[in-house]
Amino acid sequence: MDKRQRKRILIFLVIPLLALVLFLTDDLTIRLITLALIIIYVAFIIFLRDSIRFSGGFRISESDDSKKEDYPEKTSSEFEESFKIVSKSKNLEVITDDTYRPEYGVSKTTLKPPDLKERFEEIAGEELPPGIGHDEQFNFVVDKMLTVMGELYNSHSAIFFWFNKKKDKLIIEKYFSASSAIAKKKFDLEDDVLSKIVETGEPELLTDISRAAESDVIRYYDMPQGIRSFAGVPVFYNNDLIAIIAIDSKVEDAFGIETVYSLGRFVRIITMLIGLFEEKYSDTISQKRLQGLLKIIGPENEFEDEKALINSLPGSLECMLNWDAFVFIYFDPIEKIFKTEKVQNSTALKYVGSDLQIDLNGTLVGKSIVSGIPIKIDDTSSSDYKRFSKTEDVSFDGSFVAVPLVYNKQNYGVVCFESLKKNAYSNQDVQFLKQSLNVLAYIIYSHSAQKLLKNLTSVDLETRAQTYTAFQESLSRDLIKANQLNVPGALVVIKIDEFVEQESLFSENPLPKIVTTISDIIKEELTAFNIFGRIDEKSFGVYFFNSSTKNVFVWAEKIRVKIARTPISVSSKQTTFTVSIGIASTTNKVNVEEILYNANLAVSKALEKGGNTVLNIN
Repeated sequence: MDKRQRKRILIFLVIPLLALVLFLTDDLTIRLITLALIIIYVAFIIFLRDSIRFSGGFRISESDDSKKEDYPEKTSSEFEESFKIVSKSKNLEVITDDTYRPEYGVSKTTLKPPDLKERFEEIAGEELPPGIGHDEQFNFVVDKMLTVMGELYNSHSAIFFWFNKKKDKLIIEKYFSASSAIAKKKFDLEDDVLSKIVETGEPELLTDISRAAESDVIRYYDMPQGIRSFAGVPVFYNNDLIAIIAIDSKVEDAFGIETVYSLGRFVRIITMLIGLFEEKYSDTISQKRLQGLLKIIGPENEFEDEKALINSLPGSLECMLNWDAFVFIYFDPIEKIFKTEKVQNSTALKYVGSDLQIDLNGTLVGKSIVSGIPIKIDDTSSSDYKRFSKTEDVSFDGSFVAVPLVYNKQNYGVVCFESLKKNAYSNQDVQFLKQSLNVLAYIIYSHSAQKLLKNLTSVDLETRAQTYTAFQESLSRDLIKANQLNVPGALVVIKIDEFVEQESLFSENPLPKIVTTISDIIKEELTAFNIFGRIDEKSFGVYFFNSSTKNVFVWAEKIRVKIARTPISVSSKQTTFTVSIGIASTTNKVNVEEILYNANLAVSKALEKGGNTVLNIN
């Protein structure tokens, strides 16, 4: 028997000894004491026994040397003989690299609204309004930034002011505000906080604005708002103060120095945007202006005359400059006057019309013509400006530019642009137009010289007939001769009928070929007593000396039929054309204008009947 078993037997022998005392004594007190000791001893034994037992085996404190002696380590066989350990089966939870999730501080899940994604995509993907220019695009971006500022700083208003250095005025461009009392006007520089920012070029921070001083310090509201705090910073671009960003609040001490620094970051973003927009705008404008010049001087543009060139100008020059009204003033080398040749008004406002003679004195265009210097008016409503004539009735208010077309020290016209927007044109725009339109001045000079030469010659270069001026002079002389000799005469006007339907068949203008062919047919039937001239683009005149209207009528019918039966080849295609002929008697008449009027009236009557007709007016 080992030492441990002997100890156990001795411990249990104490109980029988105490029980024996109960039987050997009659003293009640001793018996009660003995009984109590037995109970305590038994309870103590039970307590110690349970305290060292657990579901999986024994727990022995390694620091307690005495317990090591009392409870030496048992071998596996001894442990199995004494106890049967029953333990509950458990699945141990182990964190692996697949299940590990880092925690960043204390996280809290917020209930998401059902339309979170749709609302976010709507805000993040908001598109620019269609058809807006570079200025409107920049304003769109500024508007979004002010919205962010207002929400970020919890401000009452966030406002972007442009500064006009030329006029020393501040203009509200965009704002985000809880108030509807934002003053929509220009602000002169005075002694308020915005003026102080302009004057010093430094940020301003006010944290306790009294109600009494609010109207003097904050001037961009139409009525007091109870503003207690203000922060404003200047916006510099190319070392010039161009704008101010301001925020305010109804709460005292709502902003601090950190707010000014934060606004500085917004200022940097805005200046970067201005640079990007300016670069993009410059590239776009340069490309558009190049396209406009190519429309004028491109090799594919062969203008037959000044009229075709002038008609193409609005479409070409709208690529160079934005305008609401365009006017081309032309110098007529024959009449020697300046007049409005081409007018295009894209608004419903009242403006000038074509063929208006320019007053050289007392008008903007007249000043440009006389001086040969461009005129630029940023605000036409600031004074009673007369643009073209002292009697004009124009209801435009905005910007006006007039650029003279000068070549070889001679003025051949003026190009005018007008916009409903004030300050729409810069000095750089005017300088570009002045330099680039020198090409246009040369082209107009060439056409004017040709027109002047044609007017000086007595023969039409295209048909070899007399020009209208030479024909009038020759007709006047023959009418005087016929009147003195008392012989009859007649004037025939031959006009080519309209051929609108046939124009779509040709890739080029068929008129020159038609005019030449018909002119040759007429000349084949003339005698030495006839005068043949070209009256206008589609009309010819033939005067018959000493001929009756009856004989002239027969001749006209012959010509009409011959022309109608003659095929004319144009662009590898053959077709026929007709003419309408009017006859007016010249007997006992010497007034050239009256006779031409009668003959043209007869042509008009023939055209009313459908054309291809001969009519006689005595």
